[in-house]
Amino acid sequence: MSVSSAPFTADEIAAEGIKPEEYADIVQRLGRHPNKAELGMFGVMWSEHCCYKNSRPLLKQFPTEGDRVLVGPGENAGVVDLGNGLHLAFKIESHNHPSAVEPFQGAATGVGGILRDIFTMGARPIAILNSLRFGSLEDARTRRLFSGVVAGISHYGNCVGVPTIGGEVYFDPAYSGNPLVNAMALGLMETEEIVKSGARGIGNPVLYVGSTTGRDGMGGASFASAELSDASMDDRPAVQVGDPFLEKSLIEACLEAFKTGAVVAAQDMGAAGLTCSTSEMAAKGGVGIELDLDKIPVRETGMVPYEYLLSESQERMLFVAEKGREQELIDIFERWGLHAVVAGSVIAEPIVRILFQGAIAAEVPATALADNTPIYHRELLSEPPDYAQKAWAWTPESLPDCTATGIEAQGKFLTWNEVLLQLLATPSIASKQWVYRQYDHQVQNNTVIMPGGADAAVIRIRPVDDLSPLPSSLSPGVAATVDCNARYVYLHPYEGAKVAVAEAARNLSCVGAEPLAVTDNLNFGSPENEIGYWQLAEACRGLSEACTAFSTPVTGGNVSLYNETLDADGKPQPIYPTPVVGMVGLIPDLTKICGQGWQAAGDLIYLLGVPLNAESSPAVTLGGSEYLAAIQGVIAGQPPVVDFALERRVQAVCREGIRHGWVRSAHDSAEGGVAIAIAESCISGNLGATLTFPVSTTRLDHLLFAEGGARIIVSIARSHQLQWEAYLQTHLDTAWQALGMVSSHADGLSITINHSAIKVEIDTLSDRWKGAIESYLAD
Repeated sequence: MSVSSAPFTADEIAAEGIKPEEYADIVQRLGRHPNKAELGMFGVMWSEHCCYKNSRPLLKQFPTEGDRVLVGPGENAGVVDLGNGLHLAFKIESHNHPSAVEPFQGAATGVGGILRDIFTMGARPIAILNSLRFGSLEDARTRRLFSGVVAGISHYGNCVGVPTIGGEVYFDPAYSGNPLVNAMALGLMETEEIVKSGARGIGNPVLYVGSTTGRDGMGGASFASAELSDASMDDRPAVQVGDPFLEKSLIEACLEAFKTGAVVAAQDMGAAGLTCSTSEMAAKGGVGIELDLDKIPVRETGMVPYEYLLSESQERMLFVAEKGREQELIDIFERWGLHAVVAGSVIAEPIVRILFQGAIAAEVPATALADNTPIYHRELLSEPPDYAQKAWAWTPESLPDCTATGIEAQGKFLTWNEVLLQLLATPSIASKQWVYRQYDHQVQNNTVIMPGGADAAVIRIRPVDDLSPLPSSLSPGVAATVDCNARYVYLHPYEGAKVAVAEAARNLSCVGAEPLAVTDNLNFGSPENEIGYWQLAEACRGLSEACTAFSTPVTGGNVSLYNETLDADGKPQPIYPTPVVGMVGLIPDLTKICGQGWQAAGDLIYLLGVPLNAESSPAVTLGGSEYLAAIQGVIAGQPPVVDFALERRVQAVCREGIRHGWVRSAHDSAEGGVAIAIAESCISGNLGATLTFPVSTTRLDHLLFAEGGARIIVSIARSHQLQWEAYLQTHLDTAWQALGMVSSHADGLSITINHSAIKVEIDTLSDRWKGAIESYLAD
């Protein structure tokens, strides 16, 4: 049967995101041409967003097993064992393209979707984090997108009653046309058994529960798998509309239903809606599903099978129930004011059969849609692309000479005080209080450290009921973080990805948490571009190596490709490759944690990691640094090279120091280097610091603002000095340094290096840091 005889034009096939060779594959699998509904089903399920056809071969290298891993990749969320009968579900997902077109609803429904992934497993959502990327705040469109996304996240999270406890926000022109909105959620298992998605039990009823189906979100999965262009602004029907109050009812109804034991399997209707939920449940169970669209509750009239099957209306789920117990479940949902209908059944033949008005509207093998999908093994560049090699050729010698008082920067002389203040006011470093003050981060009353107070979010873990009370001596918690320095990944995907994992683990260690596991969100450009694929492949290699080194297996995540904007000439402009690492850690005792702010004047300040006067090392560099980009206007160099052995030692020492009660504050040195980390600890603690950096022949800007080196800035009570230093000598050898002491607020921040000095009042530091983002949004 020739493709040329297809009942669709080439443009109609392409409009579904299907390539000519893929259409030929569909015809071969079906033994006939598909109808319109079936073509749409293949279009969404064979999109990169759903089937990972370009990335799946790369994901296989990730470590996915560990002593604490209960559920790994392949289900709605990963689940890890926290001990004492407590199980944590967590996952991260993207909603990038919808947020670029309609920022409020795009971001809001991104939050709703990730929450459904959590409670579909039988877990009660307890926390949300987000990782956001935008263009320059000097651009009016960026300010609109930024404001809309933050409003959407706060609206949905606040209304549904789940605290938004942490995250990250970066600004770079690379994201001006294509913002990134990645949402991560955590949940505590509330059911005895983890709810899986594989259908089973021939003859078991299939229940549709939740909200009604409409035309919103049509083809959202395909929309998420294509570049953004001016025409994308007309694609608002591909953006879903959420109802957080309905989702709150759905959470309670689902958890109540799961506890009855009458639910065999459950799947949320996210990307690709009914098509995805029916095909994935059938394929995972090795069975088939027959679904009657006439039974589906709708909110619009005149809908046809294509629209039913591709709708991404929110707050909907599909259940397989125990036969004979369907009414028990229906009664629960109706009590919560939600729809619940028997819409189909599990069948033996492994197909998805869709009925409409008494006839078969679609009939497709389940595996053809869900797991036996196209896979592209692309050829990797034999050597790094020209842009990377050119960037790697950069050396600090090309920078202006440092003087005792300052440095020339883009035609203007800046004192070291001015450099520090300018970096603090850089939006990617500056306080994000404008963002997190819009979020309810205290609902549920389990948030232990408020946003902005530490390197990772910390939340109390309490049993969900009286069936599994914790011993009175235990007060466990969970820490969570999201991390990625995308400029590093752009400059060196392999090393940059390793840094993302190392920093996530370091952030958890800075609050006293033991890193457990990872969920990742791979945000990249087109894999069909050889440079784009090289970036993706190399970053996956780095992630795999780093997750193995830190014993933090990957339990799941999300791949978001084609994050590109077509310019006026139709040329794609990709984002920086951004593999966001979401990591969770266990805190055995919440009385043994710390934040990033100094605690008391007189405390001693130490640097853990590569000392400031160490010989030149690839672990510490100005390459790819915030200083180089923001102050000198240069995007070049190689990012820091991760020393896994040193990272593990430093992080272990930090955690032990916190648990012994020695470490009173801990803050990792990241963007902006040691000087920025120290300044942020001053601001958070509202105290000063007096430090003397060692005499060195190293450039002053390198001493102050170089990044990397597994570095953590900690403060210790003077009464613990001898114990602490003996411990450091034993476990870190020379990889530590005493820098100075915490001083009063009135003393300000004072850093002396050779004959140079930084001297700034705390209020000045705080004003520049806290007011930077608000200053762009004041109009």
